[in-house]
Amino acid sequence: MSPPIFKRKRALLAAIVLLAVLAAVFALVRIRLIGLPYQDSFAGGSADEWHALGGTWELADGAIRNESDERGAKLITGSKSWRDYSLEADIQLLGRDGDAGLIARSSDEENGVDSYSGYYAGLRNHDNTLVLGRADHGWIESKAVPIPGGVRPFHWYHLRLMVVGCEMRASATDPSGGILVAASMTDSGCKQNGRIGLRSYSSGGVWRNVRALRATETELQSIPSETVQASSAGKPNSQTGVSGEPAGDSPDSGSSSPPREHATVARSIASLRLASNDGLKLVTVRGVVVLTSPALYIQDATGGAVVLHPQAPPLKVGDEVEVLGQPESRDFSVAFRGANVRLLWPRSPIPPLSVTASQAATGAFDATFIELEGYLVDKKTGSNNTMVLDLHKSDQSFQAIMNPGRGDVLFRKLKKNSVLRLRGICVVDSEYTHSLTPFVLLLRSADDVSVLAGPPWWSAGHLAAIAAVTLILVLAGQLLYSRVEHWRLRVVLEERERLAHEIHDTLAQSFAGIGFQLQAIRNDLQDKNPAVIRQLNLASDLVRHSHQEARRSIATLRPAPLENIGLLPALDQNAHRMLDGGSVQLVITSEGDERPLPIRTSDAIYKIGQEAVANAMRHASPLSIHILLRYQKDAVQLVVEDDGVGFINAADSLGFGLQGMRKRAESISASLEIHSGAGHGTRITVTAPLPPRFTLWSWPSYLWQYLQEHRPHAQNWEPNHPYSYRR
Repeated sequence: MSPPIFKRKRALLAAIVLLAVLAAVFALVRIRLIGLPYQDSFAGGSADEWHALGGTWELADGAIRNESDERGAKLITGSKSWRDYSLEADIQLLGRDGDAGLIARSSDEENGVDSYSGYYAGLRNHDNTLVLGRADHGWIESKAVPIPGGVRPFHWYHLRLMVVGCEMRASATDPSGGILVAASMTDSGCKQNGRIGLRSYSSGGVWRNVRALRATETELQSIPSETVQASSAGKPNSQTGVSGEPAGDSPDSGSSSPPREHATVARSIASLRLASNDGLKLVTVRGVVVLTSPALYIQDATGGAVVLHPQAPPLKVGDEVEVLGQPESRDFSVAFRGANVRLLWPRSPIPPLSVTASQAATGAFDATFIELEGYLVDKKTGSNNTMVLDLHKSDQSFQAIMNPGRGDVLFRKLKKNSVLRLRGICVVDSEYTHSLTPFVLLLRSADDVSVLAGPPWWSAGHLAAIAAVTLILVLAGQLLYSRVEHWRLRVVLEERERLAHEIHDTLAQSFAGIGFQLQAIRNDLQDKNPAVIRQLNLASDLVRHSHQEARRSIATLRPAPLENIGLLPALDQNAHRMLDGGSVQLVITSEGDERPLPIRTSDAIYKIGQEAVANAMRHASPLSIHILLRYQKDAVQLVVEDDGVGFINAADSLGFGLQGMRKRAESISASLEIHSGAGHGTRITVTAPLPPRFTLWSWPSYLWQYLQEHRPHAQNWEPNHPYSYRR
């Protein structure tokens, strides 16, 4: 190769390497930014990509809503590789003493207060501030900037949090008042990347229009480090609540109440069940909200009640309310229609009562928040796209109804016969049960369903799969064993052929050379010494006989015709070679459909037939020999019959050749029958079993055949027997 060509190729190689490096860098950057920009699909009724840790998160009116006052409820999505981005959303608080906001660069999330690593910006109406800080399984607050006019519950704000490098900036805008508040922080040991999330603390919240966009240093500078702009701002005074509105019966507290003189003293819910509908007037009950949709359910220490078409402010699960109205006593619970509902104060959601399905079926827990377990029988879609679960437990069948939205993913993943733990409102109203089940559970969100165990593995489908796999493994094992056995026997046969060639090239040729030398000595002596010539003739006869025995041993080690032309032609060829030049008539026939035989079987049958023909020629002086090879359904049979002098068939009279034939038959689990008598000829019959033809149901026969062929008595004699093919 000339130097210019070498230089051009080296330059081309360097260019290829450079392009590969650039492509790798570009791919790495793309991987880190995959998924951005992000826009929620709440308006389309989907939130499959979000993962909840605490709270009761549900979709409603194109937004995601957490109606729980749980401390530190989180909803997470995105990728850990997201690095520099801007996160924004419209936010509304559902309580008067908590906060709600956005999480950036989140990781290591767990259930619990501040149980994550990342940055948080939120609106807090406890002190009416925009708060910014870092959580690392503990809260480190950096800034709390006051918001003019305070943070009002049930009012929309636009919140934005941008993270670029180690600098974070947040801003809050009141669309109706034109207020802009900003805060910033710098974290020297900052987290470089992480997911996004929504978070509320001691207050429910609503989020919509959640977006995440890639951000740069220039875009970061567009947010002021800390400013307050207000067209009309003022501090709340002692006569107003934190929202600047009266603390008593405000517009957020519901419609105006009927005159108090028409109302009775607050009563327990359970006491109203026993009262007559005709004698009930306006009554007051207090309870905690346990469900807001499809109807308002409240519960106190004695039981639960449903409020249909209430006149009420926006409520969330956990709010303590006062209900004023005329109750309707039902069989197991109480209902109010069009009652006035007044928010007293927010509180944490109450825990469910743990009951059994049999207890819930009695109706004693109607309109009550309960928890129970059941086996999933079926799942289907109900009216208004609700998701209906059919369950049973302790000989009780019941249903659970879940609203569409975040439950879609869980609904698709649930498998029949799974063990579920469910939390929801127990109702026995025929509007939900349709008189088909004793009760129905109204689930608040997908988080009220926990999968305790999947379907049992011994289901019909799994058992069928196990049986199919077992069958495949048995057949594969049988096939592998057959192939290994075939390879092993092939190696044995090759070794026998090698030994045959060695004997032919050494011992047989040596006998031939010795015979030639003896013949030469005899020719030189002529008739000079008759005694020596007599000894030379005897030695020549012994050498010739030994040479013939050596050739016979070579032929019996591994006859090539059996491998090349098949069993019957090999028997024919061997018999004609023995009878060549004689007057014995040979008749060879076959019956049945010819089929491939295992090497062990064909080899043993061939040698038995070879020994039978040789014995007939040596000892019986026959006029004819008949050889029959019969193929049966599950066996192969060889019959060798002559019309010679025969012999007396006694065990102690059997020669070495007949004993070897019997041992060879035992080696393949075959039966050997010898019929002979003086002057009546001899018939030798060997019947060897064969594996059945392969069908879908034949594998048990394969296995039985395998066990039969590996019986101990079929193996013990072979390693030391002079006629064993395993020598």
